[in-house]
Amino acid sequence: MTATLILGGARSGKSRFAENLITTSGPDRHYIATGRAWDDEMRARIDQHKADRGPSWTTHEEPLDLTERLAAIDAAGRAILVDCLTLWVTNLMMEGRDIAAQSAALAAWVPQSKARLVIVSNEVGLGIVPENRMAREFRDHAGRLHQMIAASADDVYFIAAGLPLKMKG
Repeated sequence: MTATLILGGARSGKSRFAENLITTSGPDRHYIATGRAWDDEMRARIDQHKADRGPSWTTHEEPLDLTERLAAIDAAGRAILVDCLTLWVTNLMMEGRDIAAQSAALAAWVPQSKARLVIVSNEVGLGIVPENRMAREFRDHAGRLHQMIAASADDVYFIAAGLPLKMKG
């Protein structure tokens, strides 16, 4: 099928744009949430996202084994939205996982998907160099992952102020 990567800053309209792409794909809609509710504020964000999507989506919470979950639910005629890669990278870092291997596995799997696949991620490489090592490593892992997914995706968009800029496809 088709794979789309959507990048942008925080609160840029990425998720809404992604959901709109998926909504036009038909009724079999799946949402893979990579975020973890570490505190009350994050729990409230997750609850709000679920409420905003409504009952027409099947939600899968998968903070770590993203490629395996994608492969398990992949099917022709299905649409899958992954939101988001930067939270997934955070989770992998916190668990001490091999991010390079996990990223390569995901990038290799994306073009094989039978489903309509839309992947959301925060672009974190547009600002100043972070002052601490962990933040720099996070930025570097996310940047390398974005390059790999963009290379294997059919379409790539950058969202700013709710406006999409098509970069590939």
